Order: sequence, then C-alpha cells, then structure tokens
Amino acid sequence: MFILLIGCNSSKENKSDSTERSKRKAALLNRVSALPHDVKSPANNKQTADKVALGKLLFYDPILSGDKDVACATCHHPSTGYSEFLDLSIGPNARGLGSKRRFKSPNNIPFVERNAQTILNTAFNGIDANNRYDPEHATMFWDERVRSLEKQALEPIKALEEMRGNNFSEDEILDVIVQRLKVIPEYQALFDLAFDSTNSVTISNLSKAIAAFERTLVANNSRFDQYMRGDKDAIHISEKDGFDLFKSVGCINCHNGPMFSDYLPHVLGVPKNNKLPEIDKGIQDTFAFRTPSLRNLRFTAPYMHNGSLTTLKRVLEFYEDISNGKERNAAIPSEKFDPFVHELKLSVKEMSLIISFLNTLNDESFDKEIPEAVPSGLAVGGNIN
Repeated sequence: MFILLIGCNSSKENKSDSTERSKRKAALLNRVSALPHDVKSPANNKQTADKVALGKLLFYDPILSGDKDVACATCHHPSTGYSEFLDLSIGPNARGLGSKRRFKSPNNIPFVERNAQTILNTAFNGIDANNRYDPEHATMFWDERVRSLEKQALEPIKALEEMRGNNFSEDEILDVIVQRLKVIPEYQALFDLAFDSTNSVTISNLSKAIAAFERTLVANNSRFDQYMRGDKDAIHISEKDGFDLFKSVGCINCHNGPMFSDYLPHVLGVPKNNKLPEIDKGIQDTFAFRTPSLRNLRFTAPYMHNGSLTTLKRVLEFYEDISNGKERNAAIPSEKFDPFVHELKLSVKEMSLIISFLNTLNDESFDKEIPEAVPSGLAVGGNIN
C-alpha cells in the first residue's frame, strides 16, 4: 500500500533535485491504465491447455508439501481471492481455511513471516505504464527474491513454514516431490502429455506447469478497467472524485501503471506484528519492501507486508500519521523514509472517497472452479476443512 522509495533519506534537496522530482510527479499523474486483455508467457514455457490443466491439479494437491498436508491453494484459495484473510499464513501442522486456520497442538512450526499476497494478476507483475513487461524476469514476493512465476512456484515448497515442514531439508524436498509424482501413473501421463515427451516429471516442468496455471488467474475487467477502456459510466461520481484525490494527494507516486504498483522497493515504518519474534528487515536489511498492487483489495486484507493493518481506513490513517512525522515503528526512524512521505497530503475527510475509488479495482470474474479430486488421492487443497 502506497509504499515509498528506498535510499532517498535526505531531508534536503537542491533546486535541481526538487525540479526533477516535480517533473516526475507531474508525469505520473496520468500513468494508470486498464490491464491488457491478453497475458504473455515466457519463450521457454508457452501456454497450452494441457499444461494449465496439469498445473491446476498440482496447485490443489498437497502431495507437494513435506507432510502432504499443505497445497498451494491452502493459502491461495479461490474462495478468498487466491489470498487469505490472515495477517500471517499458517502452513504445515495446521487445519482450516483463511481466518479459521489454526496450528495443531503440539506445534513447533513458526508463522510464515509475511502476508500472503494474492496470485490474481501476478501474470502481469512488473508491467509498466506502457503495458511492457517481461514474464521471464517479473519480480515476485515482498522482497523480490526471485523473478518469474516459474521460480516463484518452487519457493513455498522449499520453505519450512510454508509447505516443507520439519521432515525434509530444503536441499532434498524438491527431489522428494518429484519422486512422489513419478510413482503416480496419472501424473506421469499428464506430464508427458503437457510437455510432449516421456519421463517428463522434473523439477523444471513442475514449476512450468504451476506457473502456466497461475497465468490464467487474471481479473482484468474491473469497473476501473471498463472506465479506462471508454465506459465513462462504469464508475460513479464519488469514485471519480476519489480517483482525483488518489492522484492529487500523492498515492500515485508509487501506485501507478496498470497494476497500481511501480514494482520498486520502498521503506516505511510499518507497525510490527507481535506474532513475529523479530522485526522483518526486508530487502538486504534495509526495511524495504516491494510496492504491492492495489487491485482486488477486497480479498487481500489485512494489509502491508506483515498484515499489521486490518482495514483500508487504518492504512490511510497510517499514511496520514507518517506524513505528519509520527513514527509507528521504533526500529525505523522517520529519517529513513523517502521524501514522498512528507509530500502526502492526506486528511480524514478524504479517506472515504479514496477507499470508494479503490473498490473500483475489484474484479470477481476469475476462475473459482475447484477440482473434485487430485491424482494423489489426498484432500483437495490440503487440510482446510
């Protein structure tokens, strides 16, 4: 949400810097647009129906987790907009879905360190104001630790607190998963069909299939998209007023482009989440995190990288606080913030209009169909009931 630039922590600017910043700000005011109708795929992972069908089964199959109790869909379920209504995700040794998910007892698995972002529209990650993006190098995660959906797909499987659990090491888990898939005849046949070869159950093909499915999870026909494509009645007058405020108060400085994200790392003093034993220091211990998209916020509460702010109103109140010099996290003094923080001109009376505008970015016309069964025979979606 409205995250600010890393590295610009000086409170003084010379005249040249100030002029350049003003020019940049003016250029940003119209840098929003509808999402594209079509999705790009990497040259080495062309989209096919067979590959997508395989990826969907894998996405819902807990055979990909160390203890066979967590699927990708456990924390990214269609009923919760491919995100979840939790501040911090709960992976292995747990049961339930979304806000009802709880660890079993006894338990020694930690919470996932960060809030689960929605997978909806991640096919467009990295897109700029001119609709340019490279799916082979698209930034992923709050800390940008990998690029491309293919690489992203494997990271949760390797993480102890997300899917791996205690019984396998990070170095061995992917080989364990591949061996499990190889002994299931249906998966063998589906992989060979999807990749038009024999003996095609590999780590690389596993990631490609999941990524292919994830690229079908798009929500690119919100009322705002319709408005930007020419339907001037798609959003109401109050929402248009909120859009004007969104631009004029400074939110658009970092939330721009079709995804309302500049895909850059920024520093804020986000309040800590007391479920975590230590404060998350972000990218390279700088307290920076990548700007998230503002699309489909209805499905992604609570907000920020650690889920510490429960509503959009609290998010906007947080920005009002820090723009007025109030620190909300003692570990991150205000001098570390980008100067854009102090340029935010946000008041309580404007918040409801901005929230009204943000709701025009919601789109529920995405794939909600859940497989009736998965080839492993395990519970679809993991232990979510």
